[in-house]
Amino acid sequence: MTTPFRPARQYLHALVLLLAPGLALAHEGASLPYGSFLGGLLHPVLGPDHFLAMVSVGILSAQMGGRAIWTVPATFVAVMALGGLAGWLGLPLTSIEAGIAFSVLALGAAIAAERRIPVVLAMVFVGTFAIFHGYAHGAEMPEVATPVTYALGFISGTAGLHLAGVVIGDISQHYATGKVVLRAAGGLIAAVGAYFLLAATGIA
Repeated sequence: MTTPFRPARQYLHALVLLLAPGLALAHEGASLPYGSFLGGLLHPVLGPDHFLAMVSVGILSAQMGGRAIWTVPATFVAVMALGGLAGWLGLPLTSIEAGIAFSVLALGAAIAAERRIPVVLAMVFVGTFAIFHGYAHGAEMPEVATPVTYALGFISGTAGLHLAGVVIGDISQHYATGKVVLRAAGGLIAAVGAYFLLAATGIA
């Protein structure tokens, strides 16, 4: 017999499956023997901080609904590409890891709060974080990489994670228990982000 909590459990299970690879693996950086599209594609997927932030952007946009479902992730991708260019060119930017860690904390907190915010504000919110994520992708580009194909790779990986977050968030909105589980997951993501931030600042 189907219980009212079964859908929520299913979506939580799906979320855990999505988060597991990112939590288990660190940044692949230049360690993988892929210097082109595949290396770029795997970079946001294998970095736990990137992974959680990208999925969270998708979930947050689904919670907001309407045009935010595509404008918020699209803003992140566009600004991230500019940040990637800045990182590749070696332009100065400080506190990269702290900025990325804070993005995980803030996005998780936003999911947990589930507050309606103006779409433009959300775009500025995620766009700011995208600078740090993009810069890290560009700065960590392997020397053997072809810049354009590598960039297309991490853009595609990011878009794919956004889409996964949108699917999770959108399905969860159809169930009361799904919304509760999603907010709880947001709290967990925020806690992980807090740990990342402490580690980035040398406290943890």
